[in-house]
Amino acid sequence: MLKSIFWDNDGVLVDTERLYYLANKSVFESIGIELTKKMYLEYFLIKGTGAWHLTKDYGFSQSRLEELRNTRDALFSQMISMEKMLFEGVRETLSILSEKYRMSIITGSRRDHFDLIHRTTNILHFFDFVLTAEDFTKYKPDPQPYNIALQRSGLKKEECIIIEDTERGLASAAAAGIKCIVIPHELSREGNFSTAYKILSSISSLPGILSEI
Repeated sequence: MLKSIFWDNDGVLVDTERLYYLANKSVFESIGIELTKKMYLEYFLIKGTGAWHLTKDYGFSQSRLEELRNTRDALFSQMISMEKMLFEGVRETLSILSEKYRMSIITGSRRDHFDLIHRTTNILHFFDFVLTAEDFTKYKPDPQPYNIALQRSGLKKEECIIIEDTERGLASAAAAGIKCIVIPHELSREGNFSTAYKILSSISSLPGILSEI
């Protein structure tokens, strides 16, 4: 019997993935590297490696790479502080599901970014707990984030389901042995989701799908 839902954050609950792409794209353009959507899909949303390896032939020092990373993070922070990013249907769906299931958020976002994103979303009261980047030593597609969530929940794998938007997140769920539903967006929809339990086009479809499990 399904008892708990583990939610990814960026690209599932909030429309921040496109902003993170734009922040990275801007920083890479400043050093003469074009970061296309296809490259972002491969390096960020499938492999989860990031794209700093693209600078290996530029001879940048570690301190210069840190400057670029900090510039990217500051730009992303500025972007998410200026926009309302909650996807359509999220609040209504969470309200419905919270009456039947325990819920938590498992994200690779930094805590400061997460807090900035959710300063006005008014949805965090739906969740029992939140795990951010600081809670892990390994990140999706590694299963550690969801293994930690499972331990924290005190539930069995078959009592939980994961909601993701990327191939990287699906791989993490599969490695943890937990059923996963994928809701792709513009940047991730070209991913391979063949191992997903379901692939949905809208979060609003979730209550009906979960009631069948």
